Amino acid sequence: QVQLVESGGGLVQPGGSLRLSCAASGSIFSINTMGWYRQAPGKQRELVATITNDNIINLSDSVKGRFTVSRDNAKNTVDLQMNSLKPEDTAVYYCNAVARLRFMGSLRPYWGQGTQVTVSS
Repeated sequence: QVQLVESGGGLVQPGGSLRLSCAASGSIFSINTMGWYRQAPGKQRELVATITNDNIINLSDSVKGRFTVSRDNAKNTVDLQMNSLKPEDTAVYYCNAVARLRFMGSLRPYWGQGTQVTVSS
């Protein structure tokens, strides 16, 4: 099974920066796409950013120009660099990975437990 562990969340002032990290572990053969989703109170979970194993990036329009996503395929990690943070960025951020386990032939999605990001003065 694949486990995803997020880190780097916390409280930051508007205009500040945070860097979230996610590490995947388990009997992983390969990871296709990794990404970040977020869910604010009373809202549905939404896509923030995804990155493929060949570094094709998809960013939500609400974070373009402010957030950057990157990954290290050798370490099975994905980072989300968040700059110019706004109060509306406040949410629980979840790491996602679409991965293939060793000795299995299909891709499946996996989720982390989430990390809280609060943007407030």
